Amino acid sequence: MNDAQRQDQIGRLLRSATRASVSVSSGLVIAKFFAWWTTGSVSVLASLLDSLMDTATSLINMFAVNYSLKPPDADHRFGHGKAEAVAGLVQAIAITASACFLLYQAIGQLLSPAPLANLGQGLWILALAIAATLALVVFQRYVIKRTRSTAIRADSLHYQADLLTNSAVIVALYLSNLGWVQADGWIGAGIGVYVLVSAMQVGHSAVRLLMDEELPDAERRQIIDAASQVAEVVELRSWRSGQIPVVQLVLAFPGDTPLDLIDSHARDVKAEIQQIAPGADVAVEPVPQEKPR
Repeated sequence: MNDAQRQDQIGRLLRSATRASVSVSSGLVIAKFFAWWTTGSVSVLASLLDSLMDTATSLINMFAVNYSLKPPDADHRFGHGKAEAVAGLVQAIAITASACFLLYQAIGQLLSPAPLANLGQGLWILALAIAATLALVVFQRYVIKRTRSTAIRADSLHYQADLLTNSAVIVALYLSNLGWVQADGWIGAGIGVYVLVSAMQVGHSAVRLLMDEELPDAERRQIIDAASQVAEVVELRSWRSGQIPVVQLVLAFPGDTPLDLIDSHARDVKAEIQQIAPGADVAVEPVPQEKPR
């Protein structure tokens, strides 16, 4: 499979993942609103708000991923991949806001606990929500493995949190049914803290991408080892622009090396680097090797 085919396959996977995310989250919002309306549970409200934020951020994700897949142009020579990181940062801010609201609602329930109603309906709705969310997370993990997408990884964190949220809410409803009405507030607060930590992880990942963090040390070591077979590595700069690893190498060749041999070595190095980092945008700059003094 050549680079063009690989990028086309990645694009299809990313678009499918974002559309699936929007579809599932929209259905969960409707289901959880009905569950909250019938039970009055703050834990269900917490889960509903989480799904509302998921829907909003999934929509942002869908537009950002579509934009990030646009090919490079005169104004964006390294492509539009950082749109993914911007989407991830927006999601982190949105998740933080929802987590703070959840904690506020949970504290209110702890201070003034109230019995819940229609628990059976709420439990069935949440069980269906768990099944739908689990199917989405499995698909997202497949896409992440194939694409290493920051945006899809950030989106998947929401839904993994949603699995925990829904499971915790079922526990809260069950305990409330047994008479422990404060369980709803405590579990709502626990969900809020977990979602807040998830937001910090998403934000950290997005900032790393926006700040052009170097590729992992293992990949850099492989690149240096491959390039060192033909020339002295003077400088290696690397980062990731969305789906595209970017590698810039400065290689020192002896001054008497024929130009056609330099070109041949440069092509070989590029090919090896693209084996190490598939789809990489590689630039090799040859310079004369300094003579020892």
